[in-house]
Amino acid sequence: MFGIPLVYTMEVWHIGSQIDSSLMLLILFITYLLVFSLNSIEGFRRKKRKGWTDAFLESNEALAIGCCCATFTLLLLQKITLITPLEEVLGKIVFEAVPFAIGTALSRILLDGKPKKSSNESGNPQGNEQSINVNETLADVSASFMGAMIVAFSIAPTDEVRVLAVSASPPWLILITMASLLISYMIVFAAGFTNQAKRKKQRGLFQTPEAETVISYLIALFTSGLMLLFFQQLNFNMTWFLWLQYTIILGLPAAIGGAAGRIAI
Repeated sequence: MFGIPLVYTMEVWHIGSQIDSSLMLLILFITYLLVFSLNSIEGFRRKKRKGWTDAFLESNEALAIGCCCATFTLLLLQKITLITPLEEVLGKIVFEAVPFAIGTALSRILLDGKPKKSSNESGNPQGNEQSINVNETLADVSASFMGAMIVAFSIAPTDEVRVLAVSASPPWLILITMASLLISYMIVFAAGFTNQAKRKKQRGLFQTPEAETVISYLIALFTSGLMLLFFQQLNFNMTWFLWLQYTIILGLPAAIGGAAGRIAI
C-alpha cells in the first residue's frame, strides 16, 4: 500500500534512472534511519524484542524486504528488464524501495488485527449461523470495494496507467493477474496480520480462502473500471482489449487495497 502509488509515478522512473551511486547510498542510509527509529518503538514482528540488537536486525530485514518488493513490482510492470543498464536498475530500486521499507516497518502498527469474539461466544444462538456468515460475506465485499476504491482513486486519473497498459502484452497481463491474486491471498491469509485460523474457518458465501481471493479480485477489477470511467480514462468507443489492459493494470494496486480493506474490518 505504501509502495505501489510511487511505483505508478513516471517522475520517479526518470529520477531513478539518472541518480548517481553516492546519492543512492545516502537515500539508503536515511531510509535505514527512518526504519530503525520505527522498529525501535514497535517492530514489525510479534515476538518480544530483547534490545537494540533485535531492532537492528528487524531494520535490516525491513530494508531488504523493501528492496525485494520494489524489484518485483518494477519487473512486473516492465520498468526494469534484462536489458536495462545496471546503474538505472539500482537507481529505480533504491528510490522505489523507500516507501516499501517504511510500509514494512509500519505494517504491524497499521494492520495487526486482533482476534474478535466469535458470534457464538457472544451469546448468539446457533440457529443464526447462516445469516451471520452472510453478513460476514457482505462485510468482506464492502471492505474489498472500499479498499480498492481508495487506492485506485489516486492512480486512475494519471497517465501512468495508459503508459503501462500500452506495453502490456496478453501473456504479461496474465502474469499481472496471477501476481495480483497471489499478493491478495498472501496479505489476507498468509502474512499473519489477522486471526488466520478464524478467517479460514468462515463458511459463508464464497468464504473459502481461494474463492474469497478470486471474488475480491473481481471486485477490484470492477472498481478499477469504475474509477477509469469516472476520470474519463476509458470510454465506450475504445476496444475491449484496451479496457482489459487498463483495468488489469489498475487492478493490481486495487487488489492490494481490497486485501487491506478486508484485514481492517
